[in-house]
Amino acid sequence: MNTFFRGIALIGVPVSIIGELLHMNEILQFFIYCVTLIGLANEIRRSTESLAFIVGPTLGGLLNATFGNAAEIIISFFALREGLNTVVISSITGVVLVNLLFAGGISILIGGLKFKEQKFSLFKARHNTGILLFALAVSFVLPYIFSFRLNEAKMQVLSTAFSIVMIIIYLLALMFRLVTHKGIFKGVTEFNEEEEEAEWGAGKSLLVLAVATVLLAYISENLVGVIEPIGKAFGWSEVFIGIIVIAIVGSASEYVSAISMALKNKMDLMMEVSIGSTVQTAMFVGPVLVLLSWMFTFLPLVFNLTELITMIVGVFITITIVNDGESNWFEGAVLLATYIAMAFGFYLL
Repeated sequence: MNTFFRGIALIGVPVSIIGELLHMNEILQFFIYCVTLIGLANEIRRSTESLAFIVGPTLGGLLNATFGNAAEIIISFFALREGLNTVVISSITGVVLVNLLFAGGISILIGGLKFKEQKFSLFKARHNTGILLFALAVSFVLPYIFSFRLNEAKMQVLSTAFSIVMIIIYLLALMFRLVTHKGIFKGVTEFNEEEEEAEWGAGKSLLVLAVATVLLAYISENLVGVIEPIGKAFGWSEVFIGIIVIAIVGSASEYVSAISMALKNKMDLMMEVSIGSTVQTAMFVGPVLVLLSWMFTFLPLVFNLTELITMIVGVFITITIVNDGESNWFEGAVLLATYIAMAFGFYLL
């Protein structure tokens, strides 16, 4: 699977550059950019996982926090620069739904077809879902409630304050898991401890990480440049592009990793990828984008009611599925079906 995605990146990057220079058809460019970004995101994932083995779990956790969602942050940064705030806020919703329902659903479904029943640590699953509920309430629900009583200027202050608090709590959560209480989370980190050695050495990992990140930034800027014409050509709204297209492209490394772990029957790690990445989006990626938006048009941390309800539904369905410490293919099908239904609804909006 890694070879396949590396091939996509190696072919996609030069084709993307040539296509831009020759002013290729914007629709074709858009799809080339999306596929290329998926390949580059996977290379970033592989390099950070290798570095995590080398530097240890504490610094490794910080590396994953910084680069695990690099695609989402970089794409959203350029979208903010272009004033596409609707795309950015929708992409946050999309990443939550993709990680929980699409990545979680397809991983449990595929894993369940190979193994009749798959088990995972109920303690660790409940810990992650507890943090997920906290992140949902503080990052998403509370700003929405306060938005009815505050003007735009005060919402900027509130969104900034909430963002700073969430980033601090996220860093403290990393410290709790990786330093002060790492014993009770033994075996569940952002990388696979069961492997004997890292896939790559430090030098190769750093080189791949640097090159892939630079190329990802370049392709992301080009992708954002064709969003508006693509929306007009296909009749896609900015909400649909953010929630479905950008979220699926930006979260590629997460669901590829989740599927891989499920096929190896490493469900603790699969749950960590699915739920842990969602927590990271709510407590780190979203707040970072709010702070970055001060450079352009401010992005308030407020979702519309439809986006908010779909995220709440996604979180509670996920909690219901993982609450017994085991999974099967039918539960994966339920999660995946929920995502497909929501995607169809957002397409019609």
